[in-house]
Amino acid sequence: MVWYVDDFALRAESLSYRDNIRCLQKLFEKLEAKAYLSYSVPKTELIHWRTLSQRHSPKYFSPIQIKEELIRPRDSVRWLGYWFTPALDSSAHFSHNLALAQGGFALIRPLSPPGAGLAPYLCHRLATSLVAPILLYGADLFTPSAGTIACLNSFWHKVQRWTTNLFSVTPTGILSVESCLPPIPSWLRTNRGWRFLGSHAPRPA
Repeated sequence: MVWYVDDFALRAESLSYRDNIRCLQKLFEKLEAKAYLSYSVPKTELIHWRTLSQRHSPKYFSPIQIKEELIRPRDSVRWLGYWFTPALDSSAHFSHNLALAQGGFALIRPLSPPGAGLAPYLCHRLATSLVAPILLYGADLFTPSAGTIACLNSFWHKVQRWTTNLFSVTPTGILSVESCLPPIPSWLRTNRGWRFLGSHAPRPA
């Protein structure tokens, strides 16, 4: 079991989906009996993980019953801002991030129309403090595919042009230098580097 504030996740592992369901039901009953808390069953989500060899096998739809409510497995679930799929594919997670980042950028873009509006350093601050954290959230856990990186970078080019008011014909190769905003692959390498350092950081005696 993994617990964070008022969100918790239960996991069961076996060679049978039905055995997993039975185990999860028993775990929930024990937790409810000992915790003396009420849980929002309608908010409960279920997902069946699959191995790489099972990725192309027929889908299993073993539901779980909690308090007379039948909960069926989903194709993706969200927990603490991370989107998980049965095959642990990162495309679903970054697709949601991209949509959220595009929505946020659409709100701040009118603040600096071409040739007017905010100073470049203020646009840079908005890009790094608002757009980038949304776009790259979860990069410490998930590694996007080459196609996903291309989509993220294409959107990021728009943010870089907006930050410096560069022409649309400006080569993308110099956008990072002019806007002082690193390309997406550099951001991803930095995030993975922090994850590596965090996992190998010395522990206090």
